[in-house]
Order: sequence, then structure tokens, then C-alpha cells
Amino acid sequence: MTMRRITRKKNSLNGVTIRKVMYQMKADYQLYLLILPIVAYFIIFKYFPIYGLKIAFLDYDPALGFEKSIWVGFDNFMEFFTGPYFELTLKNTLVLSFYSLLASMPIPILFALVLNSFRDSKGRKAIQTITYAPHFISTIVIVGMLQLFLSPSSGIINRLVVWGGGKAINFLGEPSMFRHVYVWSGIWQNLGWDSVIYLAALSSVNPELHEAAQLDGANRIQRMRYIDLPGILPTIVILLILHFGSIMSVGFEKVYLLQNTTNSQTSEIIATYTYKQGIQRAQYGYSAAVGMFNSVVNLFLLTVVNKISKKVTEVSLW
Repeated sequence: MTMRRITRKKNSLNGVTIRKVMYQMKADYQLYLLILPIVAYFIIFKYFPIYGLKIAFLDYDPALGFEKSIWVGFDNFMEFFTGPYFELTLKNTLVLSFYSLLASMPIPILFALVLNSFRDSKGRKAIQTITYAPHFISTIVIVGMLQLFLSPSSGIINRLVVWGGGKAINFLGEPSMFRHVYVWSGIWQNLGWDSVIYLAALSSVNPELHEAAQLDGANRIQRMRYIDLPGILPTIVILLILHFGSIMSVGFEKVYLLQNTTNSQTSEIIATYTYKQGIQRAQYGYSAAVGMFNSVVNLFLLTVVNKISKKVTEVSLW
């Protein structure tokens, strides 16, 4: 009898909860209609494709489909791990990612701190506009600009090098130069845009702290260091965790467009290798296995960094 009563109470509570939720949804249906396209986007383009992960365990043939393709288990993964491109692509991906992270994280922070300290509102708006503009240039146009500027024969950069007494450099043909071109062109393109969130966080810093620091004789740099920087530290930590969660997801388009046979030693990353194997060579199962390995590593790094951050700074995603 006791178990039946408990079950009835649970069912009644569940019924009340469902009715309450339905009533709230009916009352605020306009808000739910507004978020419906976003929910549909994530369901269609993020959750439904998860079913396709089983391709990584198949010798997939589109003509046969999921059910009739041969199940190979972890053979695709082992082929990648023991293949000649595993170490090369993994190394290039990690080096390029960490290089981008180390260079692109502190510079927007410093830029936001300096810009926030500007007293001239017109000059500040002009700087913001100039630095925001490159973010809206498409990747293809950026790559075209880089090819023009860095051309060894007619590029303006090499003309300045020759004018200064040096020799023309084939920036996009030298493997050692590829990473520098990729990272620093990305910083130039996204500097203003990446600083937006830090400027928003700086706007929430209590101005009374600055007034008190000025009365105590603190200069602008000291106030930036001891007031502004600690004020945006939680934002920095959250963004750092998110960056680590995508450390293996180097931008495919830009790398692929800048890639050529002479710089492939440093430009061949997991994303471009997956594209070549899956689309160009029709090895769908193998490329899916490579992509799945990439995602698992990202998830692992995100979890570890989030846990470390929670213990050290008490700031985390969950």
C-alpha cells in the first residue's frame, strides 16, 4: 500500500508539473516562437548529424547506406593512428592552435584595457571602427589580400624588404613562415571584434574604485593592472576554457586556401586532411573517424581545463 501511495503521489506531482509548464508555455507562447528557429537550427544541424558518427565504424558506401555497409569497428581509427599522417597532422594542428591561442588571447585584452582608458570619445570610436572593420571581410578576400601583399615579385611587403637591402621572401612558399602568416593575419582581422567582450566586461567595473585609486595617487597603468584586469578576470578565464575546447578545431577555410605543395609540411592539419580523405578521395568512414578523434580530443581538453579552472580560480563553465 505504501509503495502504491508513493507512486500515485509521484504521478500526481508529475502531472501538476507538466500542467504548470504547459500553462506557462501557453501564456508566453510569443517568446517560445522567437526561440523556435534557434532550437530548430541546433536540432537539425547539431543533433541529427550525431547519428552519422556511426560512419566512423563502417566501411561506408553511400550506395549501400548505413545498414548494408560493412562494419569494421575501430579499423578506421587504427589506420589513422598507424598511418604516416597522424603525427604530422596532429603536430601541425596543436602547434598552430597553441600559437594562435598564445598570441590572440593577450593582445585583445591589452587593446581593450588601453582603449577603455581613452578619454577622447571621438578618437576611441574611430579606433573601434577601424579595428572592427577587418572582421567583416570574408576569408577568401583576406587570403587574396595576403597573396597580393606577400607576393615575392610584386607584393608591397617584399618591396619594402628589398628597398631596405634584404632579399625577397616567398612567405607562402616557406614552411617556416606559414604559421606566422596565418596567426598574425588572424590577429589583425579579429583584434577589434575579439576585444568587444572585454570592453563590455570593463564597463561593469565600479568607477568608484578608479576614483579612490586616483586619490591614492595611482597612475593609469596601475589602475589598469590592479582594478581593470582583476575585474575582467572571470571573463578571461571563461573565454580561455572555450578556446581550449576548440584547440583542435583550427579554421579550415583559411588554412586550405593558404596551403600549397611547398608549405604542406606545416600547413597540413587534421581539418584539411579530413576534407581531402572524405571529399576528394571518398573515404567516408576513414575521414569520419579522423573527425571523431578530433572532437573527442576537444571534449577532453575542455573538461580538463574546466576542472583545473574550477579548482584554481573558482570560475568554470559548469
